[in-house]
Amino acid sequence: MSNITLVEGINLALARAMEDDDRVVMIGEDVGVNGGVFRATAGLQQRFGPERVADTPLAEGLIAGMAVGMAAEGLRPVAEIQFAGFAYAAIDQILNHAGRLRHRTQGRLSCPMVLRTPCGAGIHAPEHHSESPEAMFAHIPGIRVVYPSSPAKAYGLLLAAIADPDPVVFLEPSRLYRKFKEEVEDDGEPLPLDKAFVVREGTDVTLVAWGAMLHESLKAADELAAEGHFAEVIDLATLKPIDYDTVLASVKKTGRCVVVTEAPRTASLASEISANISEQALLSLLAPVARVTAWDTVTPMFRLEEHYMPNSTRIAAAARKVLEYQ
Repeated sequence: MSNITLVEGINLALARAMEDDDRVVMIGEDVGVNGGVFRATAGLQQRFGPERVADTPLAEGLIAGMAVGMAAEGLRPVAEIQFAGFAYAAIDQILNHAGRLRHRTQGRLSCPMVLRTPCGAGIHAPEHHSESPEAMFAHIPGIRVVYPSSPAKAYGLLLAAIADPDPVVFLEPSRLYRKFKEEVEDDGEPLPLDKAFVVREGTDVTLVAWGAMLHESLKAADELAAEGHFAEVIDLATLKPIDYDTVLASVKKTGRCVVVTEAPRTASLASEISANISEQALLSLLAPVARVTAWDTVTPMFRLEEHYMPNSTRIAAAARKVLEYQ
């Protein structure tokens, strides 16, 4: 049992997966010699060798394409894209090949690859380093999208993603990489994919979030509890497919819901979740579903970044608004 950060949880899971399965390989820019821009792969090349932890050119399409080919030939590649804003160059391979390979070959081939990339604002970097493109990836058929919120979830969910027989986009909230530590046991046990986690029980309103926004939602729940309102907080963890059974069970209990994402508002996953709740639990709702999101603009730099990201104050205000409905 180790007290580690989220980025250390990623490193621990990668090492465990490579130790347990020699088909697991790592590729990406600076993942080998330098150990990754955030040090997520530190020490892995020294431990497993340059054939299994390989540095690539500065070419995201190439990295994703290599991963697709490796996966089709029986390996289990984990490809790192340095920042989510650079992943757009890899979309061709993810959309046209990784997500379609099982269907295209009528099940003869699968694509057991993981595309890892840090995402989200809060590290005071230019916009390509601070974006939250989870809705774009979730829209691609055949792709599973996972977004951990803690060291233990990063460890367990990454192990599950690597073991999955189909492609997984694994989004890592860079804001949380070294935000806090928790106890993680390196036991090789994966956490279930496609399962949301109720991280706080409540009766009055449901807060649905993921990644860094989960922690802002927990702060908002504390604020609401001081006022006598008890929020249930759900960590989605897997964003495609979404565990609607857990979400709807909570909404049917509380009658109210706020969905939180740091992605821009228009066509966000918050919109998709809100629509599904309205379709499947309309008669249980006591108020319209509220969304707390970032703004419909490029992630601003430095001084405006804090204003761009949703925070506990905005989340608590949205919850109070839905609680006003009688």
